[in-house]
Parts: sequence; C-alpha cells; structure tokens
Amino acid sequence: MLLASIGGMGSTDDVVLGDALQVLQRVFGYPEFRGDQADIVEHVIAGGDALVLMPTGGGKSLCYQVPALVRPGTGVVISPLIALMQDQVDALRALGVRAGFLNSSLSYDERRMVEAEFVHGELDLLYLAPERLTSEATLRLLDQGEIALFAIDEAHCVSQWGHDFRPDYLSLTQLHERWPKVPRIALTATATEATREEILTRLDLSDGRQFVSSFDRPNIQYRIVPKKEPKKQLLDLLRTEHPGDAGIVYCLSRASVEKIAEFLVANGIQALPYHAGLDAQTRQRNQARFLREDGLVMVATIAFGMGIDKPDVRFVAHLDLPKSVEGYYQETGRAGRDGLPSTAWLAYGLSDVVQQRKMIESSEGDLAFRRRAQAHLDAMLALCETITCRRTMLLDYFGESGVPCNNCDTCLTPPESWDGTVAAQKLLSTVWRLRNERGQKFGAGQAIDILLGRKTAKVIQFDHDQLSTFGIGDDLNESEWRGVVRQLLAQGHLAVEGEYSTLVLTETSTEVLSRKRQVLMRKDPTPPRATTRAAAPTAKARQTVDLPEEAAPLFEALRDWRAQQAREQGVPAYVIFHDATLKSIAATRPTTLTALGALSGVGQAKLAKYGDQILEAVATATPPDGVTTEPVPAPSPKPKPKPTSKGGAAWGSGTADDEWPEPEEPDEPMDW
Repeated sequence: MLLASIGGMGSTDDVVLGDALQVLQRVFGYPEFRGDQADIVEHVIAGGDALVLMPTGGGKSLCYQVPALVRPGTGVVISPLIALMQDQVDALRALGVRAGFLNSSLSYDERRMVEAEFVHGELDLLYLAPERLTSEATLRLLDQGEIALFAIDEAHCVSQWGHDFRPDYLSLTQLHERWPKVPRIALTATATEATREEILTRLDLSDGRQFVSSFDRPNIQYRIVPKKEPKKQLLDLLRTEHPGDAGIVYCLSRASVEKIAEFLVANGIQALPYHAGLDAQTRQRNQARFLREDGLVMVATIAFGMGIDKPDVRFVAHLDLPKSVEGYYQETGRAGRDGLPSTAWLAYGLSDVVQQRKMIESSEGDLAFRRRAQAHLDAMLALCETITCRRTMLLDYFGESGVPCNNCDTCLTPPESWDGTVAAQKLLSTVWRLRNERGQKFGAGQAIDILLGRKTAKVIQFDHDQLSTFGIGDDLNESEWRGVVRQLLAQGHLAVEGEYSTLVLTETSTEVLSRKRQVLMRKDPTPPRATTRAAAPTAKARQTVDLPEEAAPLFEALRDWRAQQAREQGVPAYVIFHDATLKSIAATRPTTLTALGALSGVGQAKLAKYGDQILEAVATATPPDGVTTEPVPAPSPKPKPKPTSKGGAAWGSGTADDEWPEPEEPDEPMDW
C-alpha cells in the first residue's frame, strides 16, 4: 500500500502525487500527468469525491485507474456497456494490472473465480454494469472486500434530459449511502452546466470537487456539407481522404444503416451494420470485429459508440442530423482518441430539419420535454448554419471561450452571409397564398416549383400558375431555394405539419412579411475537391503526430508486427501499442531497452514483454540515409516504485402526424 509511506513525511500532497507519478510511469509508461489529471488523482487518492468533465481521448480513465492502484483495496468501475468490458480489462492486463469484470457473459465458474479474487484482495480494478448494483447479491459481495474507490463512467447517463439516459444510473446514489467513506469519481466527456448540476444532484455529489477540462479537440476537423447525394458524398470522403481507415458512419434509422452498409461493401469498403434491430450475437460480433480489426467502417445508429475505446478511429460521419450538440460532440469525439488528425463530417439538408421537427412534435413526451428537445435542436441547427468558426461555437455551447481554429470548414473556406429577407418574403407569401387564398397545404417542393415558374402537372392541376408569386423566384436556383426553406425552418420563421410535411407559417412569419424583421442567411461555399487526407492539423496536433517520411517503412513494419501479436492474443491491436507509440519508435529508432522504455506509452510490463522484439524489428529495418541509430536518451529516469500490497502481478507481468399550434395569420402580404 503506497499510502502507508505518508505518515510523518514532509508534505502529504507531495508524497501522494509522487506515488501516483511512479504508478503512471512504471505501469502506463507516461512521463507525466496532463492537464488536470494530477489534481484529480491527488484529490481522489486523498479520499475526495469528484466530478470530472474531460473530452474523449483526454485521459479520463487514468484519473481513476491510478488512484485505484495507489489506494488500498479494489477500484470498482461502473461501466454502462458490458460488451466493452472485456477489451478494457484486456488492455489493463496487458499493462500488468490485475483487472476483472462481472457481467452476463461469464460462466458460473468464471464468475465465482472473479468474486473470490475480489474478496481476497487480488484485484486492482473490477468492472460492473450499473444493473449489477440493483442486485442484493452484488451489494453483499462488495461488502466482503475492500473498496478503494467507485468510478462512475459515462456519468451523463444519469441525466433524464440527456441523449444517453440509463434508468439504472439513478440507483447509484446508494453507493454513498452504503459506503460513505469510499471516494467516488464520476466522469463524462460532455455535459452542459444544466446536465452537470443534474449529475451532482442525482449522484449525491454536491460536496464533491468539480474538474472541468477544455472541450477542445484540436486534432478533429469539423466539416458540415450541404446534403446532395449523401451516399456518393460519403463514398468520395472515404476514398479520397480515408482509404483503409477505421471510422463510424451514423444514420438515424435502422433501414438506413443496412442500406449504407450494403452500399459501401458493394463499392469495396469493408463495412458492418450495427443497430438495435440486430440480434445481440450479431451486434456483439460486429462490435468485436470493429474493435479488433484494422480499417473497418461501422455503420450504426446512436445505439453504437458509448464508451468505445478504439483510439485509431480516423473519421466519424453523420448522414442524418444529430438531435443535439451534446450528442454531436460525443459522437464526433470517438474520432482521433490517439491525438492524430481525424475528421468529423456531417451531410445536412432540408430533409433533416423537417424530419427532426416532426419527430419532436410527434413525440410522446410532455410539453416540457418537447420544449427542451426543440431547444437542443435549435442549438444544433445554429451550429450547422453558422458562418463563424464551428470549433469556437462548440466550445461556447459548453461554456468555454475559444479563438478561430483554422481547422474547420468555416475557417478553411469561409462562407458568406447574405440578406435573404426578400427571398424569405417571397417564399412565405407563397405559403400564405396557398393556405389562405386556396385553403391548400403543400410541402417545400411545390412552393419552390411555383417560385421558379415551373408548369408541372401538379402546378397546372391546381392552377398554381395563376398565383401572384408564380415565377417571381427565378433569381435563385432550386438548390438555393431549398437552402432558403431550410434556413427559415432553422430560424423558426417557417414550420411543418402533418404526415406529408406541409409548410405552415409561424408567429415570426408575420414580422418577416411586414418588413419588421431582417433575415440573414448563409451562402454555402463551393469546397475544393479533396485529393489527399483532410486538411492539415493544427500546430498543436502536429507536434505529437508528425512522422518523418523516412520512418514510414519502419512504422508499417511495426504495425504488421502489432497485428500479428493482436491476432495471436485475441485482443485489439491498440491493446499492444497505440499508433502514436509506434510512430515514436519509428521516428527515434531506439537501440536499447532503456531508450525504448523512455518513450511515452511503453510501461514496464510492455517493455518486458515486447521490448526485445521491437528492438529486433528496429535493428533489421534498413536505416534511412543520414540517420544514426544511437540510443535515445530518456527524458527523465523512471523511479522504481515502493513496495506495494497490491502484489507483484500488478507491476510485473418513420414519423407520425404533428400537432403544430396554429399561428396568428399575418395581414395580407404584398403583391409581387
């Protein structure tokens, strides 16, 4: 027990942090803590409760894993997805950490063995699903062992207003009631101030310390493009920018998931479907393949992704509009956990706005639910329609300021804004005349045909060529008019109702028609066709990911070696080493175990297990011209840890009708 050395020695905080740093270096192979990690670790080791908000890839897991290894007893981790526990435990065991899990995938004998290990103090970390804590048998089991801490991962699942609400999380308040002296650390990658307050209240963490890290992910390039032919747009993205890369494609419906997966496979892309309509065995098999194989694309609904630890997801693509900024941020955050350049790409169009509005109005939630859902959607639409930096807008949503990033589409290809007031009046007048003069309800397509002066069969059938607005919109093309409709819906100056998404006016329509409100709109730029991987990362990202061209062959050889090791051990490749660590090896070409052990991500267990093989791979690779192979000096020696009671094993080895409120009708609009 490392804390046994604290009594009577200098500064307690210094000793605690020193013990934690030894664990970080020796077990995980990292030279120092990043950002708020040191403060969080020190606070939890000392027995304090904490709420930690840290972006995906920011190192949240270390904030409870290190304290669990320093404090006496076993760290109990509440994880919402049992399908991912195996990989999390595999990764820890590869580091020499004694980890286990209890879930329904275990046989009776396997479960009894894990339980016995916990009771006898032979586990450093034990993973449980929240449902397990509703079982009295599990609670009695935990009473029999010594608990170092409780870690509540994906803590936003406790929020009833959130997109990932899990009812079983509401029972986690009993952790404090039953074990009042055991510290608790709740962690999430995304939470607004309101969600944060809900987490504190529902988990009884009001007295805990809050740690809010930056939400910025500088290695992710955010891009939102007008939706035209989404399947072809997606295929172009994958072929030109991410050939052979692992990625996630999110779709709104199960049917879309199946169609897109089949389309990608037919076009030579290795893709798998994932949605709640698949049987559990198929979902589990597809998820396991995605985690363990390189270069697979998962096409999924939002049922997939929470807690995904795969570090080399190079892109996340959305073919349908997310319901909220929180959902969008969390889903896109599954890209680039390793810090390497990655893409967050969204195809967005008029149909998305119509569909989301209808889903809210036809939902079974009460008025308060619909209002909150509408507010979430409005924020998401504002992000899509902005002419400013998308990254700063994302950060602002979570209460953080930022400066233009020069690594999102609006920074790289700035869009223009234009005064769309007259265009809005033309469209709203057309809707008014259809409903008030004719008593008819039509969707966006008919209104646009009227404005463009098209004598289609439907226009002629209903004498719409006799309307005063017929043909007055030929200053814009069809795509531009669809953008006008989309932005009026996004700004709330237009609404949809009914099964056929017919257009209706809103309260603010009157202000636009009576010239009391100006309507500014975004003009989407024509992006240059990409011929290489997504635009260069920011300087901050480049500092950690650059790989000299001459090091590429060795890097690929190391990737092949890693893939073979992963297949033999039946674990994901990233459990062996992350790409970032392999790039460091390829760039520095260490020739001694000391030099290899000095690299970030090479802990003692991995050094002992793989060190000689890596040095052999480096030695057999042909050194590029002008490159020496002298040992790389360690940035700082790693201190040997004090003896610990944790044991040598730990350190060695379809939509319904809407009911949209009828707006006050405007006065007779102007003639055209």
